[in-house]
Amino acid sequence: MNPHEEQFVRSFVVAKKRDRYFTLLQSTKGRPHLLSGFNHCHDLDPRYATLIPSNQQSAASIESLLRRKGATDSCFVISTNRDIDGREMPLSDALAETVGVNMGTFISCVPGKLGYFEMEDLSHRYILQR
Repeated sequence: MNPHEEQFVRSFVVAKKRDRYFTLLQSTKGRPHLLSGFNHCHDLDPRYATLIPSNQQSAASIESLLRRKGATDSCFVISTNRDIDGREMPLSDALAETVGVNMGTFISCVPGKLGYFEMEDLSHRYILQR
């Protein structure tokens, strides 16, 4: 398991679901099942999830928010979008491939400390920070 994935689960998923996430992320059959749940995820720890205001939900605005909080040029992606899932990539590219695409995606900027989560519903875009 990638350190970004491990820290995502440890830091941002509610405690009662962590073991399930670990098991499914490590399974070739379980991973797609788990990721399909990202579209309507209810497992984020609300203490660390801040809804992004609707007037700041463009890729450029989200990138600016993340950079002000410590994001660098590179990130790691966990996504229902198979083209970007499990990839390390430039933050700007990851956001361009994610924002508004209506696919559940987590972008890890600083493992266990800072990330972005988008669900299928356009009103569910979050900065995750500890």
